[in-house]
Amino acid sequence: MEAGVVTIPYVLLRHYRSLHLSDTEVMLLIQLLAFRQAEHNDFPTLDELMERMDLPAETLGKMLQKLMQEGWISIESGSYEQSDVQYDRYQFTGLYRKLAEYVAAERRPALGGEPDDDLFSAGYDPEDKRNLFTIFEREFGRPLSPMEFETISGWVDQDKYPEDLILMALKESVFAGKVHFRYIDRILLEWERNRVRSAEDVKAYTQKFRTGGRS
Repeated sequence: MEAGVVTIPYVLLRHYRSLHLSDTEVMLLIQLLAFRQAEHNDFPTLDELMERMDLPAETLGKMLQKLMQEGWISIESGSYEQSDVQYDRYQFTGLYRKLAEYVAAERRPALGGEPDDDLFSAGYDPEDKRNLFTIFEREFGRPLSPMEFETISGWVDQDKYPEDLILMALKESVFAGKVHFRYIDRILLEWERNRVRSAEDVKAYTQKFRTGGRS
């Protein structure tokens, strides 16, 4: 335990076969995460990976290439500030995006009829309702971080919040001018405590709050 702890997304361990990853490919991803988190090594060499996985360099090279081609990982190159020293590092944005999209698709509730017009009155495109991450990235005006992907996945997978409810919490944060995840999470927690679980519940709760009838 003194050597440190490595955080591995549970969704990866639980569903990697459904995501068409082999046991060896998953272990390679875990080793890359371990190098980064526990050893602060963002770009381990093939020799370092060979020591961990007992596989020839050619096999590891092909696996890394496959993971990059499929969008699980990527390589970022650059130079350190105020220095000409170049660096390469593995990026895991693709991994977290794929996991988050899988969770959202698996947990997406079966909704009938047309989307609630009021839900999208602030400029939301109903077609984008199928992808929470697209909407969040648009409202934040930037790509989401891996941690933010995990947060949204947690709302859907662990907390079991309906997607409509998450979108309405985002909408509330936009109207309040507080577009950040901590504020959205507080909204969802407050609604959960008050048994607000649908768009209709949100409207009733908001009306009650504004008219001073909140208990």
